[in-house]
Amino acid sequence: MTDDLGAAGLRFERDGALGWCIIDRPHARNALTAAMYYGVKRAVALVNTDPDLAALIITGVGDVFAPGGDLGARDDPGDVVPEILGPDIVPFLAVRDSPAPVISAVNGICQGGGLLIAAMSDIAVVSDRATFRVPELLRGIPDATYAAVLPAHVGLAVARDLLLSGRRFDAAEAQRIGLISRVVPHESLREAAIQAAGEVLQTAPQARLHVKRMLNERYGLIDYQTMFWSLEHSTETHEGMRAFMEKRAPSWVPAQFAADRTRR
Repeated sequence: MTDDLGAAGLRFERDGALGWCIIDRPHARNALTAAMYYGVKRAVALVNTDPDLAALIITGVGDVFAPGGDLGARDDPGDVVPEILGPDIVPFLAVRDSPAPVISAVNGICQGGGLLIAAMSDIAVVSDRATFRVPELLRGIPDATYAAVLPAHVGLAVARDLLLSGRRFDAAEAQRIGLISRVVPHESLREAAIQAAGEVLQTAPQARLHVKRMLNERYGLIDYQTMFWSLEHSTETHEGMRAFMEKRAPSWVPAQFAADRTRR
């Protein structure tokens, strides 16, 4: 396997035993294409098959980690989109189940699929400048991974709040509710991520894998069938994505709340 992740918006760099998957698509604010989602999965596979690598750190550039998928469905020159569909493209379970440690170094805006990558990592090390949101329902997407994962991290009441409101929250709140574990000064993020990787690598690999399996049993069933049917066929999903691209409120929002741009 080569270091080419098959996506123009991703870079893979080596730092001794560490591999860095860098989300670098500034012209689209790091929005993830299908090739990028699958490229993160390739990065996980790479650190688990290359004997010179022991752990993966995922981070972004500028003031954005990852805002989720590119709702304009745009690809970049050089993207290699795999001939697979649905849940086999997204990397969330690959990140969660990786025998090699996966650390997310969250440098800025983190929402949608980006927040799922961070939440599924072994440790999310977060800049004190980072902000978060779970915006899927604002786009008409019944996200199955969030419905299964979020209650296990933050409890049912907080999961309802974040999923049903789509509100933004900062790094301090994300740590307080248990969504992420470590918040550090922005300028210390790289060093803190490397330290976290080194700490996990002190533990015995096989025993660690068993503990991860037992921890992952806390997650619920992921109903991908409903989610991916909606992405293809739901009029709400199509309207939500069009409204986002057209910078307006979706048609289901009552008129008195349609001017609230904080929800878009």
